[in-house]
Amino acid sequence: MPPRPPVFSWLMPSVLWRSRNDIVARWFGDPVDGLRDRWVARQLEQGVDPDFVIPHAQDAFSFMLLGDTGEGEAPQYAVVPGAMKIGQGTDFMVIASDVIYPVGSVNDYPEKFFRPYQSYPQPIYAVPGNHDWYDGNFGFMRIFCGAPRPLPVGVGSGSPWRGIVAPVARLLWRRPDQPDEAALAAAEALRSEPSQKGAQPGSYWAIDSPSLRIVGIDTGIRGDLDRAQGEWLRRVSAGPKPKLLVTGKPLYVDDAHHPGDIQGGGTVDAVVTDPANNYVAAIGGDIHNFQHYPVKVGDRTLQYIVSGGGGAFMHATHTIPKTTVIDEEDFKCYPLRGDSLAFYSRVYARRLHAPWLFELTPEQAAAAVEHRLGIQPRRAEERGIKPSLRARFVAFVLGVPGRGPGRRSTRWLRLPVRRAYVRVFSSSSASNTPPFFKSFLRLDVSPRELRIRCYAATGCLEHELDPPLENEILIPLEPRPA
Repeated sequence: MPPRPPVFSWLMPSVLWRSRNDIVARWFGDPVDGLRDRWVARQLEQGVDPDFVIPHAQDAFSFMLLGDTGEGEAPQYAVVPGAMKIGQGTDFMVIASDVIYPVGSVNDYPEKFFRPYQSYPQPIYAVPGNHDWYDGNFGFMRIFCGAPRPLPVGVGSGSPWRGIVAPVARLLWRRPDQPDEAALAAAEALRSEPSQKGAQPGSYWAIDSPSLRIVGIDTGIRGDLDRAQGEWLRRVSAGPKPKLLVTGKPLYVDDAHHPGDIQGGGTVDAVVTDPANNYVAAIGGDIHNFQHYPVKVGDRTLQYIVSGGGGAFMHATHTIPKTTVIDEEDFKCYPLRGDSLAFYSRVYARRLHAPWLFELTPEQAAAAVEHRLGIQPRRAEERGIKPSLRARFVAFVLGVPGRGPGRRSTRWLRLPVRRAYVRVFSSSSASNTPPFFKSFLRLDVSPRELRIRCYAATGCLEHELDPPLENEILIPLEPRPA
């Protein structure tokens, strides 16, 4: 890690001000679609492939996938040793969403990208998340696509700002930071080997191999696709070759379906579920944990995965209700709901100086989750334990959903662990003491099979030496008849 790792908190006025583009996009209109169109036009002027395809000649290969990496503190760096060990022999890495926290600045890349992944010997590709767009996506385009300068915002036919709000929106929109060229040059030298260089054509792309096409999309700030990208997605998705989607926003998460709107009509998930396109899986970042939803679609089962545990603070899993979009027995998450509840009980025990009230053992937390959700613990040693009244109280106030009809009316009694927690307490409550409950994926492709494995990264030495396997998915790869 750096001698003085970067520290931020959403309680800091400077951080709130620098991340204001999220609010500007939601209040005044989102300029991302117009900016993206102009980034695409600039890339095409540079001579990139019009379909943004990255060719990969081998029909058998492997790659790593990390989501939501770039917070720059201990949880991100704790992922690196295990990921480098499991990643030996892989052909490339993909970062899915939010490469850089909190505002995607080009000047954060030295410590949050180049330094942690300097020892990975192969190319790294990425799709941007909402935080990467908080500087107009300049940092992302500079590092991954070689863009020399930022784009002005709020100009041209692609701008959504009209009338009296236009000058206000242009004034409020945060411009990219001026690059520190000396620091960037020194950082780029850390990944300067020819084998580490990749040619990413844009913020969305397709890696095309003989056995699998990997399609990466740019979901901007609000999670939707512009019309041109939607047309591109339909074009590169056509045909019988098996395909895998990588997206900045997951299509299934927290027992909810988010199909992803495309400007002009249709959704991302409609493209994925179309049998003629032969998608086998969709992996999204943005939410900082691992979730797996095998969803039946006609005569097929599509694998929907959340993989955002690559380094940022952990989003709770104990707030996920008993699943209804699929059978609960088929649902997998990491951390387990009980471990998530135990983690957040320690956070609030520390924050409120009340370990005697809040802190739960993993066994008591798992028992409390079972009591509220009716879900049997995954670990055999945690079954048959009766939760104490204190454990049941902590589970209630920390957001484990109930099963009764009055569960919504009591939400005001609970402590924040989801949206309000993320905006206010997440980074200031981050622990630099293991376990961190981070995760990453290794994907192995052969002409007949796609194997997806989720590994844990806790910051504990034994897990760096031998990363625990948390989930494994085997998907047959067969071209579908036209």
